[in-house]
Amino acid sequence: MKSVVQILKSKADQSVHSIDPMTSVRDAASLMERKNIGALLVVEAERVVGIVTERDIARKMAQSGRSFERTAAREIMHAPVQCVHPHHTNQECMALMTDRRLRHLPVVDGGNLIGLVSIGDLVKSQIAEA
Repeated sequence: MKSVVQILKSKADQSVHSIDPMTSVRDAASLMERKNIGALLVVEAERVVGIVTERDIARKMAQSGRSFERTAAREIMHAPVQCVHPHHTNQECMALMTDRRLRHLPVVDGGNLIGLVSIGDLVKSQIAEA
């Protein structure tokens, strides 16, 4: 069973995209679209303070009726963020994602963000091992 750090190393694009808590929801959605990603980490003073996903934008903005331009990421982000450590296995991460209904897990080592794994990354790794 692969560890999360092994999965991160096997990713073609290891970029982690993040935004400031005061970034507008419009700018967050635009960045997700440009990068073809489903989530952005919300980082303040080099610490992960939240996560904004496509689902957060669709559901929370539709319910609020507020302006995409005038709503900050902080207002719709999910916090606190569930993180994993490099030694966690694919199986442990998949169980955590299933139990908590998550699609993305930041990987933190010694308080430092080192990557982000998605459910797609974990499934791809599982298939490759089979």
